[in-house]
Amino acid sequence: MSMISITLPDGSIEEYARGVTAGEITIDIEGRKHDCVAADVDGIEVDFSTILTSDCTLIPISAFTDEGIHILRHSAAHLLAQAVVELYPDAKPTIGPAVDRGFYYDFANLDGFSESDLKPVQKKMHEIARKNHQVERVECTEDELSQMFASNPYKMEIINDKLEDGAGSTIYRQGEFFDLCLGPHVPTTAKLMHVRLTSVSSAFWRGDQSNEQLTRIYGLVEPSKHALKETMAAIEEAKKRDHRKLGKDLQLFHVDEDVGPGLILWTPRGAVIRTCLQNFISEHLTRQGYHQVFTPHIGKLDLYRKSGHFPYYQDSQYPPLVEKDMMIKLADEGCTCGELANLMEAGDIEGYMLKPMNCPHHIKIYSSQARSYRDLPLRLAEFGTVYRWEQSGEISGLTRVRGFTQDDAHLFVTEDQIADEVLGCIELVEVIFKALGMSDFRVRVGLRDPDSSKYVGESAKWDLAEEACRKAADSLGINWSEEAGEAAFYGPKIDFIVKDVIGREWQLGTVQVDYNLPERFDLQYKGNDGEMHRPVMIHRAPFGSMERFCGVLIEHFAGKFPTWLAPTQVHILTISEKQVDYGNKVYSRLKSVGIRAEIDDGDDTIGKKIRTHRKFQPAYMLIIGDDEVESETVSIRARNGDQSAGVSLEKFISELLREIDEKCALPSLVQPTE
Repeated sequence: MSMISITLPDGSIEEYARGVTAGEITIDIEGRKHDCVAADVDGIEVDFSTILTSDCTLIPISAFTDEGIHILRHSAAHLLAQAVVELYPDAKPTIGPAVDRGFYYDFANLDGFSESDLKPVQKKMHEIARKNHQVERVECTEDELSQMFASNPYKMEIINDKLEDGAGSTIYRQGEFFDLCLGPHVPTTAKLMHVRLTSVSSAFWRGDQSNEQLTRIYGLVEPSKHALKETMAAIEEAKKRDHRKLGKDLQLFHVDEDVGPGLILWTPRGAVIRTCLQNFISEHLTRQGYHQVFTPHIGKLDLYRKSGHFPYYQDSQYPPLVEKDMMIKLADEGCTCGELANLMEAGDIEGYMLKPMNCPHHIKIYSSQARSYRDLPLRLAEFGTVYRWEQSGEISGLTRVRGFTQDDAHLFVTEDQIADEVLGCIELVEVIFKALGMSDFRVRVGLRDPDSSKYVGESAKWDLAEEACRKAADSLGINWSEEAGEAAFYGPKIDFIVKDVIGREWQLGTVQVDYNLPERFDLQYKGNDGEMHRPVMIHRAPFGSMERFCGVLIEHFAGKFPTWLAPTQVHILTISEKQVDYGNKVYSRLKSVGIRAEIDDGDDTIGKKIRTHRKFQPAYMLIIGDDEVESETVSIRARNGDQSAGVSLEKFISELLREIDEKCALPSLVQPTE
């Protein structure tokens, strides 16, 4: 019997008989009661049934790792499809991927399916899981696949589109159910006991609104009962923190169908938060030597042709605008919409576009006059609103919108200034995160995807830019990762991925190094050698989108903002009409020093007033009764109900202004009750 050498996770090498399976080796390593779902063999994820015939390295994949969770989710999607087909024989499974925090499966012929139908399907999933079906990978020819899926036009379309003529693929079979898939999957359905279905929505086949509408069922799966309980608790907490609900309750923003989906109307209270954030970062822009600029909301198509935004990314942009006289002329000539689009794409007619990016406008400011090395670095900043065409089904509150404002800046630098300027951009991001108590974040360096053609510019310039980003990330002294395919089309970038208080990750600040747009626009500066040189651009947006950032902040703080950000910082509540005069004196004094205050001196009971004003989450309430009037003090009530009585008004104001000035993460003027 011939033997093969298997390198184990601890670096040791063991001899096994040729033909041993990945599952058998995993049992040797982890024991029979292991929590693994698959194995990594020489960097490739495989099923436990995979037969090993040559020397290799093998690492078991635990269900509690990111890779393991992904396999669980994909396997649970198959389990969902099996349960649906058993309960609804006419349903046609289409696609069912693993997604962030769960999985889904899209079905045709499942009309009328609603949230109330989830429990029977979930019960059926548990029933199938308990049967402990072996999950078997089967190699099939194209003819065999065509026969197996002949009754499912959606699977047949995938087979015809994805497979080369004569090429086969694999299915996964569990019990009587089988599905087209490359795997890997869990070894048995018993690994999928801890599953929960969460919601139902509509979708379109292949994401195209012109295709048939499907029913999408979402679910969660975890490797243990405890993990599922924790996930469900996190989901419930996320619902409480949902910025769409809190934004309405706190009266921060409004979305109106008459204005348009994904277009945010900021109310006075929400505008306070935006303005505070903008003023905060503006102070640091001044400190770092930025110049603030303003640019229009539209620009000529030729500008975006030159930058590369049009037509390459026209699917995510609003349709171009054509001058009125030209539109009338083309209509008279019988020009169709398709012909008009072709003419605009080819550059045969001019048009305008709602700007998808601020950078081409800033480039034009740079090139509006001759520059020398003495002018560099030139740092241009703008709170500029841009527009993207998002599909209606993808729009979500503040975090996915069609019009948003970026705290945008573009730095024009010499090559030897790149390192210092990137570090300056990163320092700005760190200042913001520290002020907002966002200490849990990671850094991702986005690089080119070597197999993609979406990137512009010379490879040598990309190499320089990518190396500059790596060095900057290294200098942070924290763990960072690099990911191919995450670069912008014109250059690599450094992204800051923030984890909020309930464990969700959000991509917020970004810094990008760009050699390509200066090349496309032929930007120059005169060096100290008297020769003309090409500057490098750095794009940076510490907040990213103000809308998205505010949405994340609402959920991060659960609407309980730090005092310096709170839309109203103090609410004054009088107990009876006898305290109205003093209450208004307190109100006027607070307003005179710039504190955002409201007063309620109406006839409601103090209990009702507290309940009414508590929902707006002011940093503090001041309760004014007879004792406060007599001693000219205030009684301070914190958000949690704790109170400090007999505090002099001037002491309260002094400490409150200090708390605002220091941008304390939490209101702290009331000592907690023992």
